[in-house]
Amino acid sequence: MKTMGNKENNIKKPGVKTLSIHHGETFSEETGCVMPPIFSTSTFNYGNKQNFDYTRSGNPNFKILENVLKSIEDSKYCTVFGSGISAVTAITSTLKSGDKILCESNLYGCTVRMFDKIFKKFGLEALYTDFTDKESIKKIKDFQPTLIWLESPTNPLLKILDIKSICDEANKHKIPVVLDNTFSTALIQKPLELGATLSLISTTKFINGHCDALGGAVLTHDEEWNSKMLFSQKALGLQPSPFDSWLITRGVKTLPLRIEQQTKSAEIISKEFENHRIISKALYPFNKKHPQFNLAKSQMKSGGSIITLKLNLDKADTFKFCKSLKYFSLAESLGGVESLICHPATMTHASVDDKTKNLLGIDDSLVRLSVGCEDTNDLVSDILFALNKF
Repeated sequence: MKTMGNKENNIKKPGVKTLSIHHGETFSEETGCVMPPIFSTSTFNYGNKQNFDYTRSGNPNFKILENVLKSIEDSKYCTVFGSGISAVTAITSTLKSGDKILCESNLYGCTVRMFDKIFKKFGLEALYTDFTDKESIKKIKDFQPTLIWLESPTNPLLKILDIKSICDEANKHKIPVVLDNTFSTALIQKPLELGATLSLISTTKFINGHCDALGGAVLTHDEEWNSKMLFSQKALGLQPSPFDSWLITRGVKTLPLRIEQQTKSAEIISKEFENHRIISKALYPFNKKHPQFNLAKSQMKSGGSIITLKLNLDKADTFKFCKSLKYFSLAESLGGVESLICHPATMTHASVDDKTKNLLGIDDSLVRLSVGCEDTNDLVSDILFALNKF
């Protein structure tokens, strides 16, 4: 039997499962430890081999996590932060008064809140447009934006944007593009390959996958942007804790396995309930009824594990449905091994004004499922049981 050798020309690039597990340098090689320790220190002796000085400006656990994320994303640079919203803060803080951010109309509620409630006070203007409309792409220059901010799939409506077309147009005019890739991770789509300047991830979600740590990351090929992110991490105190970085490094080792199971279940669930009498609309990128299905298939490796449902129920009964579920906990966040259900209008997008929510279609009958790693049949039965109460 022919065996695989270790010669370099036999293996050009490791697979994503291998990259997720093997994090490279541990900063403790002399101990022989397989899993790196937690470097729980605020300060380091001057002149150490790795040039660490103060954890706010760098820590071995940060570097280990950054190396793993870089390898998965095929990115030159990565900077980790204390949360997804810390990563948003780091990017936004590079702008100045009078600058404009051109945003997809459906963004994560906390991102909208930051732009409209905090940075607006300092003269930053956020503009919103529906990037699924091709005319919006053609008019990018007319908005005169300093930065373009995208999500795809969007939260919670799962709109799919033509990332490459948007980036191609933006790049013509040298406008940097940020893409929040939290819902997909690099296992499903790679924003930098599609032309984005920055790929932003809340590592709290799928990357960690266990709902027990906060984190964020920004990846880029651009050296100047990398310098800006490192400065923001240090100057604004946006760094993660060594312990959270360690937890996320541990979590990412099973990312491909979790994504595989979660996606498989989500595809089955989206088909199982698309015609149920209580469900008026089931949104899932790889469901043929999704308005951007063909684009999703061309841009994403799978449909992910988030499903958004529009129910034929009022607010009270929508909450009754949510609370009737056994395996889907009613909670914010997503991407963990445990299945979750969220009511965006009163949870993730509570800070968005009612007029905007109504315009987008985020109403009291909308729920968002984050499909976990439980047995698929158990999740299907759980949803069916809750729906049949009405």
